[in-house]
Amino acid sequence: MISFENTNIDSDTLKHLYKELLKPRMIEEKMLFLLRQGKISKWFSGIGQEAVSVGVACALEKEEYILPLHRNLGVFTSRGIPLHRLFCQFQGKPSGFTKGRDRSFHFGSKEHHIVGMISHLGPQMAVADGIALAEKLSRSNRATLVFTGDGGTSEGDFHEALNLASVWDLPIIFLVENNGYGLSTPLDEQFRIKSFKEKGPAYAIETHTIDGNNILEVYTKIRELAAYVRKESRPVLVEAITFRMRGHEEASGTKYIPEQLFEVWAKKDPVENFERYLLDEAILSPQEIESIKEKIKYSIEEAWQYTENEKEIVADSSVEEDDMYASHVHVKIRPRTTLKSNKRFIDAISDGLRLAMDKFPRLIQMGQDIAEYGGVFKVTEGFIERFGKQRVRNTPLCESAIIGAGLGLAIKDYKSVIEMQFADFISNGFNQVVNNLAKTYYRWEQSADVVIRMPTGAGTSGGPFHSQSTEAWFFKTPGLKIVYPSNPYDAKGLLLAAIEDPNPVLYFEHKALYRTISAEIPDDYYTVPIGEAILVEEGDDMTVVAYGNAVWWAKEAVAKEAISADIIDLRSLLPWDKETVLKSVLKTGRVLVINEDTITGSISAEIAAWISEKAFESLDAPVMRVGSLDTAVPFSKTLESNFLPIKRIQEKLLELQYY
Repeated sequence: MISFENTNIDSDTLKHLYKELLKPRMIEEKMLFLLRQGKISKWFSGIGQEAVSVGVACALEKEEYILPLHRNLGVFTSRGIPLHRLFCQFQGKPSGFTKGRDRSFHFGSKEHHIVGMISHLGPQMAVADGIALAEKLSRSNRATLVFTGDGGTSEGDFHEALNLASVWDLPIIFLVENNGYGLSTPLDEQFRIKSFKEKGPAYAIETHTIDGNNILEVYTKIRELAAYVRKESRPVLVEAITFRMRGHEEASGTKYIPEQLFEVWAKKDPVENFERYLLDEAILSPQEIESIKEKIKYSIEEAWQYTENEKEIVADSSVEEDDMYASHVHVKIRPRTTLKSNKRFIDAISDGLRLAMDKFPRLIQMGQDIAEYGGVFKVTEGFIERFGKQRVRNTPLCESAIIGAGLGLAIKDYKSVIEMQFADFISNGFNQVVNNLAKTYYRWEQSADVVIRMPTGAGTSGGPFHSQSTEAWFFKTPGLKIVYPSNPYDAKGLLLAAIEDPNPVLYFEHKALYRTISAEIPDDYYTVPIGEAILVEEGDDMTVVAYGNAVWWAKEAVAKEAISADIIDLRSLLPWDKETVLKSVLKTGRVLVINEDTITGSISAEIAAWISEKAFESLDAPVMRVGSLDTAVPFSKTLESNFLPIKRIQEKLLELQYY
């Protein structure tokens, strides 16, 4: 039995809470019936946990974002999402929020201020950090609340998100639904703490434990904490003790849970107990309760009928491919003045960032040591004095949290540029890039307006962890864009184009070029279109395709051997300019593709395969490739020189010429 304590909650609110509590329960009962009939394929049940979802959604203001999990149906229903759209989402119908591209609660709705989960669970906590940061920067006086399960707290994302929220004083509530099991793994195999009250103090975060089955306790406490978060702009951690009465999902069953636990928690059923309380207090009569149930049942049946009658999705490959990216028509911006200055590669990047910060007041830069220190390469030196610490933000060592926060900022219509101290370190945030940034627009039409700067490449004796070419890690991921300039003009223009673009862009900048090359480039704001290659040299004997530092190696090798070659600087890798490459190949009939990356699995393989398929009959020789050795990047200058393909380029050029 649950003991309810009414702290001045009026009758209308109590009735509203009951209706909202009952609705997800009745929907679940319908879904379980349909599951047995084979009309739905999968179901994650939240029966027994409804009070947490409903209490939270009713306690917060409608404009405050909630980031729920797949057992939080009550969040969606309490926020007024039309049931027919929700059911269409479950069934993969056109009216669903993801147009059949994802299932259950893997979607968001800006209209309802909800951001659903991805299957990896933990990353959404960092997204909530970004939303909360946007609320703080815009002085909206709003809280953000994000759910996680007890199992999800074992992930590193939990630590990173809480630490970042604490360091940045973000107005956010982290809510842990502690239902005793992560799928089948009990708590004592997840962690050794007895309560999450032990975790909060480690982050200097106020922590509370509540009865997650008591709707009044959840509603009252969340309302109180939301007021605190709004006023103090500080995060809080809440542990809601509850229990799921069914399996992790229906197919998994519950045999791993002791039977006596079901007996204990059945007596704490949130719906039955609250209904009994309302009857005992004469707030509702049996007749009123029956009437409420009939109305909810009717709305469920009506919505399900709509869903059944809606036609199935018809696949259209062109639509699917187009919808991987937010629509963006690049309008080439030319300099307004003729003023030029001699700028090194690194100065061009810094100049582009500075101009973008001036143009976009909602652009935030984040990264390790980028504020007072100016970044390890001094790209952002002086920015803190010009733009302030709110927009140029030092971060803890937490790549995953910062990338996730970038997505959260985008949800609130901010732009962000995130600096990876070295491109190698992006591996710590890999999941956020390939599963959150890359797929969000495709799933629910939310653009991920994030640019990640990637200092990359060998030639500086950085060794295995500061010198890798990581562009191929992301090249196969639809939804991302990748650019890789080779000179100061393109470095500035491509960076500004990337910031203009609402899609996630990985911007690779070769460290060896930072202070070794310079050029006269416009002082004014201009862009270089993403996806357009450039012919840097013209010739007739062969086509050389390269990008980044390899462009300079190609020019030097071609000059040494006095070869007449088209040298194409790709500039953009995703998308890459197939038209320019094909036109040159059809002219020369011979092709060498160069990249600094290790040869196996590198981007050159895809380009070579595409050329072989599209221009086979015009080729006078096999498409050849050259890249670095298939080893880690060594530290020693002698070993690093042997690792890089510089000397082997000349050999390949001659082999191709005399084939």
